[in-house]
Amino acid sequence: MRELYEHHKKFIMEVIHFGIVGVMNTMLGWIIMALLYNLIHLNYWLSSGISYIIGSIFSYHANSKVTFKVENKDKWLPWRFAINILVCYLTAFGAAQPFVEYVLSSQPPVIVDNVAMILGMGIFIFLNFFGQKLFVFQTQKKQDKKE
Repeated sequence: MRELYEHHKKFIMEVIHFGIVGVMNTMLGWIIMALLYNLIHLNYWLSSGISYIIGSIFSYHANSKVTFKVENKDKWLPWRFAINILVCYLTAFGAAQPFVEYVLSSQPPVIVDNVAMILGMGIFIFLNFFGQKLFVFQTQKKQDKKE
């Protein structure tokens, strides 16, 4: 068991750090999203979009330094991060809303949208971890090894 841990220690620590950053980011994001949707009455896409823009700025800095420990940033790193966030966001929230509308078709729109935002956040977290690991920060690590 110890050998298995040692062999996968780096990945395990990345998941743990990503989880810690993600919990903080998710709490911040949900508060912003819920306030924008339920109190200010912005629609589903604006509420979740604004929340994810704010959260993504925090996430970029925290995950590049704490989770994936990227030191030498190239000029394309923020662009890869932004593309990853956009693809994950559109995929997660684009899938969540019609799915929840179908499952909860008898519920009022406010219930459907709030449940869809929670489901969208869950899908986003999963997609975002692998997007950051395999697309955003992995590319940077490969470039560092070449130098």
